Amino acid sequence: MRCKKQFYPPITDFHNAERRSKVLARGSSPTALSRDGVIQCGVVMGWTKRWHAWVMAHASPYVDAHLRPYKEKLFAGLCGRVLEIGPGTGPNLRYYSSCVHWIGVEPNPFMHRYLRAEVERLGVNAMLLSGRAEQLELDDESVDAVISTHVLCTVPDPEGALREILRVLVPGGRFLFIEHVAAPQGTCLRRWQERLGPLWKRLADGCHPDRETDRIIEAAGFERVFVHRLSLPFPLVAPHILGVAIKSATSRISRAHSA
Repeated sequence: MRCKKQFYPPITDFHNAERRSKVLARGSSPTALSRDGVIQCGVVMGWTKRWHAWVMAHASPYVDAHLRPYKEKLFAGLCGRVLEIGPGTGPNLRYYSSCVHWIGVEPNPFMHRYLRAEVERLGVNAMLLSGRAEQLELDDESVDAVISTHVLCTVPDPEGALREILRVLVPGGRFLFIEHVAAPQGTCLRRWQERLGPLWKRLADGCHPDRETDRIIEAAGFERVFVHRLSLPFPLVAPHILGVAIKSATSRISRAHSA
């Protein structure tokens, strides 16, 4: 059974399903977020989705402890409409200033209750949309910045996700990212990434430890890409990149052209 696409109202006002958002979404009208955070689509979600949400809820503080100084610098100065793809349990929400209107696209419904709790705790001006990074239900040139942290490793079509990011960014908009990447070819770590990849993908909700995300971002069509490389103490996925990719100020990309 195919799920019908649905939209959510701002999470900070999820009890009021009649409140209509004026921001960004086209197509369906908003609907209320269920108390357990699960979209009722008539299908049973896989155990891996539930497992991954639980793991992320418990592992995020450890991961964030290592990423905090980088996130504080990378996300400083963000303002306006900020889209975060795959926000998970919401570890990035604490870094956004009060001038940010946050829009999250999280395809794993078991993450939603964690997101709701974090939004309420921090008082973030937030909206959660259904959908996938490869097919964003947002208008062309409708957000000022896009955030991705440990997301492009999991999406089935990272090139398609980046085309969508370019489409929804305003001209001159920024794509900010922190991602783990494949170790260099021929290294012992790369061999282990390739060897354990199938098992890792099953346990980590489709994560590809050997995906060359740096190359994919650089080839996506941004006017400028700034990448910083670092190594973090995470098993199998130590090599990381963080940086900023900037859309051309004269670029005009529509859904038809990005397809």
